[in-house]
Amino acid sequence: MSDLRLSRRPDIGDRIKVSFEFFPPKSDDMETRLWDTITRLEPLAPNYVSVTYGAGGSTRERTARTVSRILNESALKPAAHMTCVDATRADVEEVVRDFASMGVTRFVALRGDPAAGVGQAYRPHPQGYSNGAELVGAIRAIGDFEVSVSAYPEKHPESADFATDIDMLKRKVDNGATRAITQFFFDNDLYERYVERARRAGIYIPIVPGILPIHNFGQVANFSARCGAHVPAWLAERFDGLDKDPQTHALVASAIAAEQVLDLVERGIGEFHFYTMNRADLAFAICHLIGIRPAVINTTSAAA
Repeated sequence: MSDLRLSRRPDIGDRIKVSFEFFPPKSDDMETRLWDTITRLEPLAPNYVSVTYGAGGSTRERTARTVSRILNESALKPAAHMTCVDATRADVEEVVRDFASMGVTRFVALRGDPAAGVGQAYRPHPQGYSNGAELVGAIRAIGDFEVSVSAYPEKHPESADFATDIDMLKRKVDNGATRAITQFFFDNDLYERYVERARRAGIYIPIVPGILPIHNFGQVANFSARCGAHVPAWLAERFDGLDKDPQTHALVASAIAAEQVLDLVERGIGEFHFYTMNRADLAFAICHLIGIRPAVINTTSAAA
């Protein structure tokens, strides 16, 4: 994926569905920035937006407040994240019912990273769910929700091999998962091979590519190393020398992500999930480059 792919048919955006991920703000200033981001991205008419949920309910109130505001102050359809970390079964089920009572019909069910951090051993709560598959089953037992789960094109760092990793995804599907969203990746061949593995295992739900706009290459490279996502040499070369040039960095990041999406579209993919980091600039620019435009509301009266 090293050649430029930005000169594609103008109607391509009409065939692409996108969704955006946000995280609940920790301060008033972050709340303002998040809502500015939501307001900017809302006219792009995403399929839905998701709001993350901290381990053990550490962001429970903030997540609920964010979801409620999206429901009440926008036309967006929010999906609430749920995790197993440091939570009892009763706690998880209470939160699911609370979200459902607000009008939430979509969930993103994740086991979650260990409370001690990425790379540390995961230990289930003694009265909790052991993994994402059990969590999916619990959510679907409460209601007929749309439940998205995680998928890993380069396998989960804790999986011994791809067979083990795919088996866990299959268990999630068997328990009622309706869609999978991948961890971010930068090599589309890895994603394609992963989907092929899943299909051979009898997994036929949509496997939506997770796209990470690179706001800071150094930070993304460090995080990728911790979570097992490969950073190709050509990608590092694109950002070489841009540490102190944020404007050029943003232009390069937008072009790279748009290239990645358009290459996936050529491979038959029509749905994408963007990890926005609560920032609208790159997500909006990427959507523009791939042909997605804000909805135009006709305010002209019929009698005019």
